[in-house]
Amino acid sequence: MDGHFIGYASLFGVPDLGNDVVAPGAFAGSLGERGAAGVRMLFQHDPAEPIGRWLSLREDARGLRVEGLINLAVQRGREADALMREGGLDGLSIGFRTLRSSPQRGGLRRLLAVDLWEISLVTFPLLPGARAAVPDGAASPLARELRAFARRLAPRGAPSAQPAARPAALAPFTLPSVAQPKRLA
Repeated sequence: MDGHFIGYASLFGVPDLGNDVVAPGAFAGSLGERGAAGVRMLFQHDPAEPIGRWLSLREDARGLRVEGLINLAVQRGREADALMREGGLDGLSIGFRTLRSSPQRGGLRRLLAVDLWEISLVTFPLLPGARAAVPDGAASPLARELRAFARRLAPRGAPSAQPAARPAALAPFTLPSVAQPKRLA
């Protein structure tokens, strides 16, 4: 576990549960001014619980793509990392101040420019599609080596921690015969 993760903190054109829709380019000014280092990584939007730092924040065609590193020297960081790796925590949520917006049909508010202050790892994101994931290969070299060793030890066809594309039949597994020591009379 090395604390590294990637995801989307916001998706363009997708209404959140508060009826906000973020427009492409809404983060550009803030990111240009603050950069990734100026946006805090918090746990559950609690300013008393910083848990890491952002390595990269950028807009792409889909939304606000993030790459973060959880600080494993912090107790809450270790807890968040463990929860993420086990699938118990994967939500991302943005904390911002609206700079420019316009109303849309259906009671939606289109966010044209925002001042991004923080992005939090949360249990329930306001934008259900704002999620984080641990990337393949993000494990430390020792963790990768241990997983490779475990795969070599596992019987052929045994289930692995990696999701299978299709179910595979388990190969029969028998223990090799071991010669029993002779009993002395």
